[in-house]
Amino acid sequence: MENLAPCPSCGSQYTYPLDALMVCPDCGLEWNPSDEVEATVEELQIKDANGALLANGDSVVVVKDLPVKGAPKSIKAGTKVKNIRLVEGDHNIDCKIEGFGSMALKSEFVRKA
Repeated sequence: MENLAPCPSCGSQYTYPLDALMVCPDCGLEWNPSDEVEATVEELQIKDANGALLANGDSVVVVKDLPVKGAPKSIKAGTKVKNIRLVEGDHNIDCKIEGFGSMALKSEFVRKA
């Protein structure tokens, strides 16, 4: 079995070659392995409600009640969310919340646990 380079963006070990490029199935990044120096991807600098930097895999706590469209109840303040994933966009945290499933949250409504 080949020793393939991990993804420079998310660090996934499940990369695979596609023509002249390498592909990461987890984050979707495609890069040319011969351009390793240029393949460095800037990390997202996302801060919580208190200004602390968040990272992938962190645990956070919701700081205020958040209404959920289509759900009969809201996410209560103090709900702990484990293993977050940072993404680009308005709602910059992807996570799973027990009782609600997959959600996208704004970082301004959470604090680092």
